[in-house]
Amino acid sequence: MEGLPTEGFVRLQQILSVFPVSQSHWLRGVKSGKYPSAIQLTSKTVAWRVEDIRKLIQSLSEGESDL
Repeated sequence: MEGLPTEGFVRLQQILSVFPVSQSHWLRGVKSGKYPSAIQLTSKTVAWRVEDIRKLIQSLSEGESDL
């Protein structure tokens, strides 16, 4: 999981650099509950908990679900 910090928050472009989906696919997955929800940091800024992204990638690598 190179490219991700060990803790804190990550923005969408950081996620997409390590998670092989398009931006629209990711956002549809968030809306449907397939991917973790974003956290509103400011009125115009959202980010995701890096721990949630790491868990998602780990679960996919273990074959728990499909992209």
